Amino acid sequence: MNAFALDPVALVLLIPIVAAALLALLPGYRLTARLNVLASLLTLLAALFLFVTEPPAPGQYLVVDDLNIVFIILNTFVGFTTSVFSASYIAHELETSRLTPANLRFYHAMYQIMMFGMNLAFVSNNIGLMWVAVELATLTTVLMVGIYRTHEALEAAWKYFILGSVGIAFALFGTILVYMAAQPVVGEGYDAMVWTLLIRHAATFDPGMLNVAFVFLLLGYGTKVGLAPLHAWLPDAHAEGPTPISAVLSGLLLNVALYAVLRFKILLAASPEAIAPGPLMVTMGLASLLFAAFMLYRRRDIKRLFAYSSIEHMGIIVFAFGMGGPIANFAGLLHMVMHSLAKSAIFYAVGHIAQIKGTQRLSSIRGLTETHPGLGWGLVIGVVAIAGLPPLGIFMSEFLVVSSTFARQPLLAIPLVVGLLIAFGALLLRLTGVAFGQPRGSVAPVEASYVPMYSHLALVFSAGIYLPPPLVAWFQHIASLLG
Repeated sequence: MNAFALDPVALVLLIPIVAAALLALLPGYRLTARLNVLASLLTLLAALFLFVTEPPAPGQYLVVDDLNIVFIILNTFVGFTTSVFSASYIAHELETSRLTPANLRFYHAMYQIMMFGMNLAFVSNNIGLMWVAVELATLTTVLMVGIYRTHEALEAAWKYFILGSVGIAFALFGTILVYMAAQPVVGEGYDAMVWTLLIRHAATFDPGMLNVAFVFLLLGYGTKVGLAPLHAWLPDAHAEGPTPISAVLSGLLLNVALYAVLRFKILLAASPEAIAPGPLMVTMGLASLLFAAFMLYRRRDIKRLFAYSSIEHMGIIVFAFGMGGPIANFAGLLHMVMHSLAKSAIFYAVGHIAQIKGTQRLSSIRGLTETHPGLGWGLVIGVVAIAGLPPLGIFMSEFLVVSSTFARQPLLAIPLVVGLLIAFGALLLRLTGVAFGQPRGSVAPVEASYVPMYSHLALVFSAGIYLPPPLVAWFQHIASLLG
């Protein structure tokens, strides 16, 4: 494959990087915000063409297959809707002087570089290139978390950088071990890092080397997924950075690291003598779910509350993929998509709510359905969705995870259900006061675009009612690939 041919894969990479260069130079908020939205829309359209065009043959650096198409389309869709939300959100930040025009140019340029890094990670056919792309996406979000230049924002960015660097170092060591395992079989050089060649010859690799590699890879990329006890960067990054970045972190960046874990899980599963990756993933997933569920009760900051909710749901997703099998893998894919849509919609609401109230403290936010019904009811639907109530899509995915676990490992189903119920109670407890309590704080109107939030919620609601048969068949096929 020629990486520079004007095919959809190349466009998914070229549009963000060209847009980033323009956004770094152009002055004026309105122009750069519109260009950011336009670039995100064009990237989404290029990604959608992957549905209707024949995937190009795998090359040394890039590949398109059934697994990464799911991630690419989800990534570009949420990236586009977040850019629309960001336009109105950042306008308010400019009016209140929290951001300067120079910071805005930097913000928009970094947004597109971040999209480029995430898209590159998904289409990489080289495990070294994938590692570089994940690191690029991480570094751009680190810079954006600290963009307010407050003490708290800089501390959060520094913590994110340090812990992310430790994680990415583990992932690099695991990647090197995979290369060393492949080298005696496929030879030195790039071939020992090409994913399609690795999976073809995985059965002949040294299983001991693969075992050690996967432990480091799970710890390394698991840090970026936000799995406990490697999660410490995530709540601070959500709370102190701009809310569009919180939406991207929860809805997209965690999925990038998850994608890397799944790629190496497939590789390990192809080696009959290697350890089963499932038990490690189940353990970390279940630990993350239970830890985050209890921590939800102690949150006093609305963005930190939903940051811990992200840790909980990534735990559920990793648990599902760790269980494996057709139903659990299907549930993991569905839950990943539903969580990305619902959580980003919640942050769209939370961002404007924090701007109106001038605070992120839960105790200062009350009665939103009365004072700001558009935002209040959007938040209610989002929390109901993320809590797993029917008939929304997350209920369906959680039901499939629980039923699959009951059928195969009944004892594991007990802590799984307990964790889900604890988190459910915490979210509804917080929602009651925020949405329906005695109004408190500012009641000033807000200029906000409700389209991104309600479009996401509509998709989550529709998925709980009806999944199109082609989508079901597609997810079932991918579930079979994951083992």
